[in-house]
Parts: sequence; C-alpha cells; structure tokens
Amino acid sequence: METTRVLTGDWDRSVGSIAWTPDSMKLIVTAQEVLDHPAFEVDVETGAVKRLTGEGNVGGVIPLKDGSIIYSMNSLQAPSDLYRRASDGSVTQLTNMNGKELAEIDKVDIQRFDFKGANGDQVWGQIIKPAGVTGRLPMAFLVHGGPQGSFGDSWSTRWNPKVMASQGFAVVTIDFHGSTGYGQAFTDSINQDWGGKPLEDLKLGFEAALKIDKQIDGERACALGASYGGYMMNWIAGNWPDRFDCIINHAGVFDLRSMALSTEELWFDQWDHGGTWTKRPNPEKWNPVNHIEKWKTPTLVIHGEKDFRIPYTQSLMAFNVLQENEVPSKLLIFPDENHWVLKGKNSVQWHKAVFDWMKKWTAVGGQEGED
Repeated sequence: METTRVLTGDWDRSVGSIAWTPDSMKLIVTAQEVLDHPAFEVDVETGAVKRLTGEGNVGGVIPLKDGSIIYSMNSLQAPSDLYRRASDGSVTQLTNMNGKELAEIDKVDIQRFDFKGANGDQVWGQIIKPAGVTGRLPMAFLVHGGPQGSFGDSWSTRWNPKVMASQGFAVVTIDFHGSTGYGQAFTDSINQDWGGKPLEDLKLGFEAALKIDKQIDGERACALGASYGGYMMNWIAGNWPDRFDCIINHAGVFDLRSMALSTEELWFDQWDHGGTWTKRPNPEKWNPVNHIEKWKTPTLVIHGEKDFRIPYTQSLMAFNVLQENEVPSKLLIFPDENHWVLKGKNSVQWHKAVFDWMKKWTAVGGQEGED
C-alpha cells in the first residue's frame, strides 16, 4: 500500500530544486536561507536537514555515486562557476569562466549586518563598497523587487551591487518584511502591508548601516528599485520625501487601482492586496498616487514598453506627475524590453543612465546636482 508522508514539515524553507542521491537514501535540495541560497541534504528516513554549502547562490546540483555533488554557484563577488563538494565536505572550484573579466572590475568589500526592524523582528542587510577606498562614500540604497525576493549573495546581469559599488558608492541592501529565506510567516507578513513594515525596515536599516559603517555619507544618498522596488520608490517619494538626493524608479507601480485592472498576473496582485480591487479591504491605503503632492526628489524613471506585469503606463503617469510638479526628472523607455532589460546594448544604455543620474545628484567626481 502506498503511503504519503510529509518529509520536511518542520523545516520552514521553500525548496527551489530537488535531486535524489544515487542510493535513493537522501535528497539534495536548494532553498533560500537568510542571504544565501545553499544546498541541503535531506535524510529520507528521518527528514533531518543538513546544510552542505556556505555563502553564495547554489543551483544545478548533481549528486554523484561517491557521495560528492557537482553544482553551480555564484555570489555578489562573481558569476556562476562549477564546484565539487566531496563527501568529506571539502570544496574544489572546477571552472573559472570569467576570471579575466572579473580582474578588470574593482574589488569590493561585503559586510552582512542585522538589526531590529518592524515589530522588533530581526532583519538582515548588506553593505557592499569599493575595497581600499578612503574618504566618505555616497550611498546607493537598493530595494529589491518581488516583493517576495531577496537582494542576497548572488550575481545579476541587471541589478548588480558590485558593479554599482565600483562607481564609487557604498551599496546598502535590506531584506525587509516580505523577503524570502526567513520563513513563511516573514514572507507573508507583507500581505496587504506593502507600504507598512517594509518602509519601516528600510528606514531602520538605513540608520543601522550608517552606524555600522562610518565611511557611508548618509547626506548623499540615492534610492533605486525595480518592480516592487519601483513601487517603493514611488512610496518613498511621498512618504519619506526628505531622505534621498535622487531616486531611480524602474518599472514601478504608481497607481494600485490601474495596476490591479491592467496587469497580466492578476493572481499576484489579488493575493498581495486581499482580493480584487472592488473587494479588497482599504484598497487606497498603500497607493502611491495619493501622496504625489509631496513628491520633490529628482527622479529617473525607466520602463520597458513590452512590460505586461507592470504596464509601462505606470511610469508614464509617474513621470508626468514629476514634470507637472516641476521636479527634476528624466524618462527612459525601452520599446523592445519587457519587465526586465535583457539585451546587451540596452543594458549598457541602462547602466550609463543610472550611473549618470546617481553621480549627478550625489556629486561624485565633482559633478553638481543641477536640473
């Protein structure tokens, strides 16, 4: 008779990938854990979970007969390479695909930190800054999307803290309430609270980073975010308007009403906000459009015209408000991109526009923040 048994019912993590060991006695799984995405071993008999890898973002795990595993791994420091973990726990790097290119990027120092966030909960963040640089550094305050996601220890060809830090910034990331890797309750805590606990975490994390690293100049700071992070840029513009010298808003939600009625991912919007627009409680509570009279921070607005997740008209509305309020602002639209910037040439243009805006308003390299 077949029976069904919950194997990891007491383990509060969301599994990303599963692979059987050759003897069928264990499962090798990956899951987010605080700022990492490591590999774990799950004993099929007992359900016991053992972490196998350290810091970084693990994927593509292949268990071998000798008890070792082959896997890919990337981190904030480097894109993916292949590694082998032997049965005794020793790890060997098998490839170095981008060593030459990485040598041309300025080295960065990375510091993890935690602090008491909303409700007194433990919240984690990171500081990424150029190695060996003296003097005060302006802050690039990155807010991740999702919102059920993480700006953890992983590499990206789009939002890359190491590349941003190499421009002369101290990059600060905060895994606010709603982030993944901290248990389901923490992830679900953003439900119907988009502008509540997350903003409180960001404010507390901002101050915590300044206390931890005195090299960061909190009086020269630019906030950046995409998707939900872009929503937060619009929310910050109206609810934390005196903190930042500039804002960069990529594909951000401007009006929750039009978002709810136009996105192609209806389930996501309805889940996060408690139902359809006409049935959700307090539909206007966290709507950025209700605070536009307080917008005054110079803002770069970016969007892809083929974005159906958050239609590009959300950014057109935000830009029009900025222009009508005579707030220094620019609009960059990519006709051939969707919710992400995927093409190489467009990525170069995106990075140049972002870096120019950050430097202009934080006065890096002697530039002045003028209209």
